[in-house]
Amino acid sequence: MDVGLIGLPRSGKTTVFNLLTHSKIEVNQFGGARAESRQALAPIPDSRLQWLSDLYHPKKVTAAQLSVVDVPGLSRSDTGGPNRFLNDVRLVDALILVVRGFTNDLGESATPLADLEEMELELMLSDLDLLEKRKDRIRTGKKVTREQQDELAVVERLADALENNQRLNQLNLDEDELRWIRGYQFLTLKPVIWVVNLDESQFKAQNYQDSAAIAELASSKEVPLVTMAAALEQEIEELSDEDRAIFMEDLGAHDTGLARVASAMYRKLGLISFLTAGEDEVRAWTIRKGTVAKQAAGKIHSDIERGFIRAEVVAFDDLVRANTMAKARDLGLVRLEGKDYLMKDGDLVNFRFNV
Repeated sequence: MDVGLIGLPRSGKTTVFNLLTHSKIEVNQFGGARAESRQALAPIPDSRLQWLSDLYHPKKVTAAQLSVVDVPGLSRSDTGGPNRFLNDVRLVDALILVVRGFTNDLGESATPLADLEEMELELMLSDLDLLEKRKDRIRTGKKVTREQQDELAVVERLADALENNQRLNQLNLDEDELRWIRGYQFLTLKPVIWVVNLDESQFKAQNYQDSAAIAELASSKEVPLVTMAAALEQEIEELSDEDRAIFMEDLGAHDTGLARVASAMYRKLGLISFLTAGEDEVRAWTIRKGTVAKQAAGKIHSDIERGFIRAEVVAFDDLVRANTMAKARDLGLVRLEGKDYLMKDGDLVNFRFNV
């Protein structure tokens, strides 16, 4: 799963990127005009993997991952047109908008609501620019076909929505309309979550400038809202496991910033994880809700999907209660499922196949 990380300059976005991906990028690296986007992997925390590792003692443990594209701080100062860096996130699955909730080193007070509105406007203007160019191409063509007329009607509807401050993913688009626009990769059609980056005292109190207004706006737009004290959490990550647990408890954070972001992203995108385990590897695999067993097998290898016979399945919680796979079998908790079985989050699966 690919996500794009977007924020205004000095929002702490690069610190958030470092926290998510365990990178150590200098926070001022995007100060020059020739900066480029960067990409790194963020392993998604999953306590189930540690339990399975203790049971199987595998050679390696592989978590599910987010691929994070970090875009330089948005600014319209160059040309006044759509931000050129936004093209770097046209192909991602979802977007994360980061706003500053703390007073920065320059003494600038936080304006997170205005910052969110500015970034949402940037996304809308970028999408509107694509739509206007498409309208011009259709209208200036030598002959406008019936098919192009139908497309133009859709384009005009989308443009009207954006001009009225409405994200495209808030529209009830039917299959035909989605077919017309699939190739555009509109930014406001992508799922989005908002991250408000706070200092320690704000995070503990869960109180910051515009907090009520932002929560109301997020609810109206059906956008998940996550708070994070990125700079502090990054320092905590350097501590021992024992000290880290103490500091996280003091901070009032039951999960890491990465875990909270990943959980919000999974819910928004309708994703779940199934598990595989053995002496070679314990691993989490990301799939969409509604994926059947045969399709899930294809996530591991196309040969397993092609030669699918049965899926041997046990729910992770059932395995924990049984404590061993042998005991789970004795209790009848391990099931044989067919190709159309709907996978569930936390299913531990062994696929039987023959090629």
